[in-house]
Amino acid sequence: MKRLLFALFLLSGALLAAGPKAKNVILFLTDGGGLATVSAASIHGYGRPQALYIQNMLHIGLSDTSSASNWVTDSANGMTAIVTGVKTHNGVISQGPDAVRGVKDGTPLKTILEYAEERGLSTGVMTDVEIGDATPAVCYAHHNDRGKMGEIFLQLTKPRFGDGPEIVIGRGRDGLARGTQALGVDLWAALRKAGYTLLETPDAIKSADTAAPKLAGVFKDKFDVTEAVDLAINRLSRNRKGFFLMVECDVHLGDARKSVEAMVAADRLVRHTAEKMKGTDTLIISTSDHSYDLRLPGGVKKGEDIIPHMKLEGHHDGEEVVVAAQGPGSELVHGFLPNTRIFEIMMAAYGWKADARR
Repeated sequence: MKRLLFALFLLSGALLAAGPKAKNVILFLTDGGGLATVSAASIHGYGRPQALYIQNMLHIGLSDTSSASNWVTDSANGMTAIVTGVKTHNGVISQGPDAVRGVKDGTPLKTILEYAEERGLSTGVMTDVEIGDATPAVCYAHHNDRGKMGEIFLQLTKPRFGDGPEIVIGRGRDGLARGTQALGVDLWAALRKAGYTLLETPDAIKSADTAAPKLAGVFKDKFDVTEAVDLAINRLSRNRKGFFLMVECDVHLGDARKSVEAMVAADRLVRHTAEKMKGTDTLIISTSDHSYDLRLPGGVKKGEDIIPHMKLEGHHDGEEVVVAAQGPGSELVHGFLPNTRIFEIMMAAYGWKADARR
């Protein structure tokens, strides 16, 4: 019996290895979108549980979010684990646990975006918050202190692999300009020198030239994230080798209503993108870097507006978060898994083997 089970195990592994590969990977990151936020978004948005698109994706698991040294993570470590397969310390951007925040650099960890660039795929990073903040920065930069946004963002202009992301869209215009100016660098001149065509205002998203080699939008105000995602996909899809795109939506906003409604909007964005990519060899994953302390207490009856009853202190929590996926390779998402497994799943979907030392 043991021999039979072992043979079946080997056979299943061989079938998995021979399965269809993904040409593209789109990673959605709902920052702070813990289980309580997901559940509340479904009830608030649709009046019933389990109505979100991500709650009905083909493959679903629950991911641990702890760091190398803390049970409760921040976005820097949480995202580092997801895109490099290695846990580090809170506050550290894509460097190993040998880093000391603000004191000492650690081993640079190659990100899934950098693997894609190395292999000639197109890549993109998008966020509805500051583009130099931890979650997006982890994809393209390596630093021992997430607070050094000016230094971090300038790493876009000197990529370690390929020519760097082809499309970069987010907020934080004034802060990044000040941060790079303090370093003696004109941010906009540096981006242009690196080959980026600048999108000056959110309105420029609609008319952006998808034939441009590289596009960068660093906005002061909010922008239409759905329009930006459509632009990114249209631009990145020009590469026959495929693409990698990370899209962050912040859903822990210090206010119950804003947080829950942001989760509803993020879920609709996943649905929109899945419909847009239907029929393509695209792995779509939606997950979170960490949970949030949003809670619905007892005594609330069905039919009531749950928002006035929700409790919120405004800090990160340590419980598992949802990982939902569809497309080639998504069958590896199931059960309880470490957040580092998400990196391994994306690499396997592409059919790539990670370097021995990351």
